[in-house]
Amino acid sequence: MIFSSELIKGTLKTIVLKLLSDNKKMYGYEITQRVKDLTGDRIQLTEGALYPTLHSLEEEGLVTTELEYMGKRVRKYYKLSASGKTRSKERVSELAEFMETMRVLLDIQPKIA
Repeated sequence: MIFSSELIKGTLKTIVLKLLSDNKKMYGYEITQRVKDLTGDRIQLTEGALYPTLHSLEEEGLVTTELEYMGKRVRKYYKLSASGKTRSKERVSELAEFMETMRVLLDIQPKIA
């Protein structure tokens, strides 16, 4: 099952912040592939969703960019700023609390492995 874009939209900034927190720096395609790999293809980020999110995080001062030249190609890497590191922890904590609240609200029992 691939999750709906509506569900992903509300968590995309948190996903990106967490990935950048776990990795020193990443470029766009790398982010999409990492999400795809980590979720077993259940979350597939499109460029149309990812890049506006990255630009928004940059405007908010949470992400900085670094250009790396690879022959004739230029790769734009994204990494967390100091405030981005703090905000990442806050967003992950907030999302965890939200998921717990939804579990209770919807009466979802945890799966036993």
